[in-house]
Amino acid sequence: MKSSGSAPGGDAHCPWHRRARDAVGYSLRIRLVLVFMALAVTVAVAFMGGMQKVVALGWKEAARPLLMDYVDRLTAEIGSPPSIERARAIADRLPVTLRIEGPQIQWDSHPGQPRPHWMSDKVQRQDHWSRDDTGYRLLERTTADGHRIEFGLNALSWDKRPRIAWGTLTVLLLLTALAFVYVRHLLRPLDDIRRGARRFGNGDFGEPIPVRHGHRPDELGQLARTINTMGEDIHQMLDAKRALLLAMSHELRSPLTRARLNAELLPESADVQAQRSALMRDLGEMARLITDLLESERLAGRHAALYREPTDLTELAREVVAELQVRHPGAAAVALRVPAPLPACMLDRSRVRLLMRNLLDNSLRHSDPTAAAPQIELRVSQGVVEIEVRDHGPGVPPEHLVHLAEAFYRPDTSRQRTTGGVGLGLYLCRLVAQAHGGTLLVRNAEPGLCVTARLPCSEAVQQPALDGAR
Repeated sequence: MKSSGSAPGGDAHCPWHRRARDAVGYSLRIRLVLVFMALAVTVAVAFMGGMQKVVALGWKEAARPLLMDYVDRLTAEIGSPPSIERARAIADRLPVTLRIEGPQIQWDSHPGQPRPHWMSDKVQRQDHWSRDDTGYRLLERTTADGHRIEFGLNALSWDKRPRIAWGTLTVLLLLTALAFVYVRHLLRPLDDIRRGARRFGNGDFGEPIPVRHGHRPDELGQLARTINTMGEDIHQMLDAKRALLLAMSHELRSPLTRARLNAELLPESADVQAQRSALMRDLGEMARLITDLLESERLAGRHAALYREPTDLTELAREVVAELQVRHPGAAAVALRVPAPLPACMLDRSRVRLLMRNLLDNSLRHSDPTAAAPQIELRVSQGVVEIEVRDHGPGVPPEHLVHLAEAFYRPDTSRQRTTGGVGLGLYLCRLVAQAHGGTLLVRNAEPGLCVTARLPCSEAVQQPALDGAR
């Protein structure tokens, strides 16, 4: 089984803006928080804009006469000619500024402050709020002796506005952080579902996906429960298939043994020798197929049994090459390359022999007789032993490479049934590599096919370790 799926944008060499864009596109949490923030800002802007419009259209007209009356009362309190003492008392009592200009008095309550922008002639000509229909200024009065009094808001009384703005921004960021934490908690079951689906894809059905609030699950809990049910069904199907293959293989061994015995008892006369040899060859092929089926099911199980022992890979490779030269007498001699001496590794000798035999047998059957002979190379690098087998045949179309190590898979174009095999050779090699904690890599060597098995190599410095019994 295969599993896939990784977060995009994980390359550290990508620009930060690309990684951020990929993270937003991949993370449902971030997108939900961004939607929450956009909705909050939109609602706030729409509300404030609407309220401002309401005030501009309705409350201005209602407040105009009140403001005019209040300004008239303040002007009367200042008196004519204007009294600087009373004007100063008003400026101290109220958050307003006063400017008095006239033939006798030139006084400003806040000389350090610039003139409010709404008191300029240009603004007042355009703003109907600052002037009435006759052009009379609402915040400006002229006394009987010719002094002009301008009223304005004291800007110093609004010094707390930046502090309030920063406080508002802090509250908004805090609400956003709380929203992210809540959304993360809300969507945490998605992480469990992803990890569970990956385990199921790898064939591990021992641990189900946890269901939050199992007595009353939400939508994500129901999804996890549904996937658990699907995993149990798949597990039962795989167990049933495995049990069927094992039962069939075991049951077929007895009649095959009897058939082989009967074939060997046939007279070795010239008229039946050809049929006898063909029958013995077919029976041997069937016996090897059953053995491969049984071995594949043993290795595909959750607890693959390995008997690790100190293994001299160079000597083992020589034995396998000599054995295959007998089975393929007409084939060219396999070249064995060992660039550097190899240490004895703690491996399952019989399973590694099976891996080498299948790789070389596959290479011999698909090599071009007119090209160079297949070769096997052994090397160790950083605690990993690599067993690389290459032929010089036609290779495999690229679209078939990813499926080549699957059970019963045979490409239709380059490797036909007439060349032998049912598609279990490379599959068994992959299972052997995975049982040892390694990998199997398949690539086109142009010409030919190159298969590399990478196995962790623990040097044999102690007594042989028993991982399991066969």
